[in-house]
Amino acid sequence: MGNSNTQDQRIAKMIFASVYPLYVQKIEKKGRTTEELHQVIEWLTGFDNRKLQELIKEKVTFETFFQRASLNPNAHLITGVICGYRVEEIENPLTQQARYLDKLVDELAKGRKMEKILRGS
Repeated sequence: MGNSNTQDQRIAKMIFASVYPLYVQKIEKKGRTTEELHQVIEWLTGFDNRKLQELIKEKVTFETFFQRASLNPNAHLITGVICGYRVEEIENPLTQQARYLDKLVDELAKGRKMEKILRGS
């Protein structure tokens, strides 16, 4: 099952800096820290805190964000349902990467142990 082309385009053009505060809000509301969020983002993308702040300041789209990322080789181990889609079945690579990030943030907010979130790394 793939996403519609319209949704793929919407995700590609979304500004990462507009979604980032929502990630922070979601995890902090559940007692997790921004440091933990940054650890999860760095695991998935390779972006350290300095680079992440640059990308936020630059107001990059999700498309640019993931083009510049070095996706973790274990990212394919991220499975399950997020936003009504099975992440492992999403056909558009960019949409799948964005949903990987959503899934990791969701797991963090649900109190999952960090070593489980980071898929044993």
